[in-house]
Amino acid sequence: MIHLNWENRPTIKQIECVHANAKKYIVENKLTPGKRYDVKNETEEFYFVIDNSNRMAGFHKEYFKEL
Repeated sequence: MIHLNWENRPTIKQIECVHANAKKYIVENKLTPGKRYDVKNETEEFYFVIDNSNRMAGFHKEYFKEL
């Protein structure tokens, strides 16, 4: 039930968005290239961050670089 308090979890690390050019999904509305995001959870493929809409969302790691 981790999804119930994701937004209040401590930050694991910070990452920076390098691009928002998605082939299949609309990402440019939710991520800003050059902006730093706090990682709240991480899997092998995804970072879970609070995006530009102030909601928790999962994005492929290809959109980010670690700081």
